[in-house]
Amino acid sequence: MGASIAAASVAAESLAAQAASAQGRSGSERLLVENPLHPTPAPVGVDRLPLAWYKVQSKKLRDRARARGADAVLLESDTNLVYFTGCFRGSGERTTWALLPVNEADTVYWFSPGIDRDLITSWWCTENDYYFCYPHAEGGFPNRGQLARGKRVDLWEWMLGKLAARGFGDRTIALDRELGPSAQQTWSRVLPSARAIDVSDECLAMQVIKTPEEIALTQRAYRYFDRIHAFARDYILEHGTSTTDYQIGQALSSYGINLMMRDVKRDGKPHSAVGMDVTGNYVRTGVATAYPHPNQFFHAKVERGKPLYVNCDILLGGYGGEGYRNYMLLPSTQQHDRMWQVVADTVQMIVEETKPGAVCSEIAYKVHAYQIKQGMQQYIYHRPGHGQGQNFVGHQPPFLALGDDTVVEKGMTFSVEPGLYDESAGIGINPSDRLVVLGDRAVLMSRIPFTKEWSYLKV
Repeated sequence: MGASIAAASVAAESLAAQAASAQGRSGSERLLVENPLHPTPAPVGVDRLPLAWYKVQSKKLRDRARARGADAVLLESDTNLVYFTGCFRGSGERTTWALLPVNEADTVYWFSPGIDRDLITSWWCTENDYYFCYPHAEGGFPNRGQLARGKRVDLWEWMLGKLAARGFGDRTIALDRELGPSAQQTWSRVLPSARAIDVSDECLAMQVIKTPEEIALTQRAYRYFDRIHAFARDYILEHGTSTTDYQIGQALSSYGINLMMRDVKRDGKPHSAVGMDVTGNYVRTGVATAYPHPNQFFHAKVERGKPLYVNCDILLGGYGGEGYRNYMLLPSTQQHDRMWQVVADTVQMIVEETKPGAVCSEIAYKVHAYQIKQGMQQYIYHRPGHGQGQNFVGHQPPFLALGDDTVVEKGMTFSVEPGLYDESAGIGINPSDRLVVLGDRAVLMSRIPFTKEWSYLKV
């Protein structure tokens, strides 16, 4: 198996090289459908959003916070830290904060673990106060030659003390979360004269409406996505029943990474080639496709007469999303054909119904009504779509769901996955794409067709 995966990786890299230099299209790429409504992709060389973009978003947040009476914004969630500063990193149990004074557009004060001190100070950083690690012992900084043990530091209390030392002890500070009872008690004790307000709604609202730069980078990611799925389809046609769902996933992931990295500038140092990923972990075949949220590892032989679900996610500079396609390895069954057609119909329905001014719950209602009318009610397990985020956030409001009355706006993006699942027949069909809302309509961002020519394969 090790030799097989290694060979698949080498083959994928070779194919990526061939695809990059080929004139015209071959194989499954010939079936990709051009769409003149697609946003213009970010050009090669723009592998992530520039620092200037993050500074603009940061200023917008500071302005919104100032309008609500805040003197500074304190960010804690990894999602917000990346979106408003551009420093790609993850906290885990080592909490990180960034303080954005509302009247100082270029100032960012960081409070971080020592493990990220070089990462942060080499990016946008006015000053960084750091604790050593988690759990942090008072006075324990081995990197400075200072050893201490035993007395654990309350990091929330530590950080609030730093705010007081910077002159914010009697100010209004906007937080990206609502304080729980314990955190509020510590706040009242350390900063008794300060006031906390919650601006998490502002943070989310800005991320829901994508800027033209975000959409352009996403569109570039989906250009790679098109070729990755074409590769996966060709791989299935070539290897047929001699491969497994696991091998297909590993091969498309390797191919996709090699394809993207040929265009991405990088020097091995932080802040380049950030937010990169191509996943193939959920490629599955047979009865495993019939479960919308399976919990098993996928390692099954591809077989004729069985469905195959190529589930993949892509990120370039933190932007991209999901792209799933379902295949039927002929011969098909009448039940599969019926389910496939209903799903294809509802994909088109979502594209047509999602436009500025539409209501998310009404779109979901129409989709579910059609599914029920076609006799598919027992195969419905979830909403038809969700908002798609950035920087490793897959699901984001609003939702194409019966319980979400959000009005659709230009710049929103959604997944499109009106899936149906028949456990008894071992069939699941849930293609997904990214739908971007334009001025008067919405458009799927991939060029991969929803056709039987693409989806029904003879191996």
